[in-house]
Amino acid sequence: MQGSLTMYSTTWCGYCRRLKSQMDREGIAYTEINIEQDPESAAFVEKANGGNQTVPTVLFADGTTLTNPSLAQVKQKIGA
Repeated sequence: MQGSLTMYSTTWCGYCRRLKSQMDREGIAYTEINIEQDPESAAFVEKANGGNQTVPTVLFADGTTLTNPSLAQVKQKIGA
């Protein structure tokens, strides 16, 4: 299940830390990519968010994204 969703984040983002801890607690597997260390990922996040590097941005297996989603939104999207 690792890699079924990807969370684009930064080290300083409080919303990212909150979502990570909630997904960890719920046993939701994800891959995390720090956009400050990966220019290609930063460009993807900008494209998904109208030119803004807004995190967390979550990419799902079906290619859709959610920006700063709640845990409930993530669970609904993955059918958990």
